[in-house]
Amino acid sequence: MAKILGNFIMLLLLLIPTAVIFNEQAKGSNLAFAQDILEGEDDEATVETETGADEDTPEEETPLTGNEKEEEPTEEESTALKPSPDADTFILFTKPTNPKELPAGKQVRILVGFTNNGNLDFLVDSMEASFRYPQDYSFFLQNFTTAVYNAVVEPKRQATFEYVFVPNEAFSARPFGLTVTLNYKNKDGSASFQSAVFNETIQVVDPDEGLDGETFFLYVFLAAIIILLLVGAQQLVSSFGRKRLSKPRKPVELGTQNSDVDYDWLPKETLQGLSKSPRRSPKQSPRQRRNLRSTGSKEE
Repeated sequence: MAKILGNFIMLLLLLIPTAVIFNEQAKGSNLAFAQDILEGEDDEATVETETGADEDTPEEETPLTGNEKEEEPTEEESTALKPSPDADTFILFTKPTNPKELPAGKQVRILVGFTNNGNLDFLVDSMEASFRYPQDYSFFLQNFTTAVYNAVVEPKRQATFEYVFVPNEAFSARPFGLTVTLNYKNKDGSASFQSAVFNETIQVVDPDEGLDGETFFLYVFLAAIIILLLVGAQQLVSSFGRKRLSKPRKPVELGTQNSDVDYDWLPKETLQGLSKSPRRSPKQSPRQRRNLRSTGSKEE
């Protein structure tokens, strides 16, 4: 039984570290894969600019007229949406409560409050969120699902909207720029607005589940060591016990004692005769005998 238990423990010690190593390698490969893609995109962008510069022939730049210069900024301004001065927004993270650290692979719940301070109705269309590079917020890393509301907020009224998203597990232990935007417009559709409710750098962390793979392996390893020590101690004690039992004991002669003599096998008559028989007088020396003889002769 002890041999089978020892073999089972050795098998566990060989399999558990291998499983933990493969798990860590899988996580590392996911992170490296995401990074390689991003690097490849940068390389392709640089290659395209170089080839474009080589293939295109240098041309003289034509000066822009005043009308064209005025049209360009107006087009950019029309595409970029701005928040309305009559609307106020605020955000509250409910799960987790710390917005600076978001768990990877777990739901993140936020509440966005919207206040209409104007005289017209606002129609809240949707809310969206995305992960971006902390150094360059124009570079998107992950776009989350857009939540559609189509809720009307009357003047001097407030409304609260919930948004839920899940960060990718491959982005754990890395900083990202989190942007949450709220899209709304006038009820008549005359103007559209967009408010950046949250636009800060956050850290995606591993979820605190209480017992991860490394901790589990450590506990299993310690338990296996303790079991091996107990089995070894048991084998050592049993071997010492066998050696002690195998040693022959030398008989010790104590001699005969009256207290050790068993008289139960003798008949009762014999025992009574022995008890009534007079005791033998002690042996007398030859000198004592001579003295007794001399005293007897004198008396005569």
